[in-house]
Amino acid sequence: MKKIILLCPFLILTIGLWAQSNPVKIVFDITSKDEATHQATLRHVTMMSANYPDAEFEVVVYAGAYNMVLSENSIVSKEILQFEGNEKVSFVVCEATLKRHQIKPSQLLAGVKTVPDGILEIVTKQGEGWGYIKESHH
Repeated sequence: MKKIILLCPFLILTIGLWAQSNPVKIVFDITSKDEATHQATLRHVTMMSANYPDAEFEVVVYAGAYNMVLSENSIVSKEILQFEGNEKVSFVVCEATLKRHQIKPSQLLAGVKTVPDGILEIVTKQGEGWGYIKESHH
């Protein structure tokens, strides 16, 4: 029993050091056109980035969710724009989705970047060890 008690502080210290050397990285997958899902995604990203300032977050927008990042249509534009210049939080949209809906990059909110393929972006991030969250609203 004494050995277990002596090991506990060591394990806690080890876990703490591991957590510090491996900051959390999470990719959010959003395809829904549902505005409640857009709002929930921004709530999650805002809360998590505030609570875990060393963590990295990327929101990958594709399929029906493209309105989320359009300067004229987004209901979460204010929330997205608050992250402009924040290197720990990024928003990217699939170029194939933009092309399919005839959207020009100039129509995107400031700070939103494009990637050739949203699904490939997510798979690549997961291969690099990023956690994965599929955003959906029920």
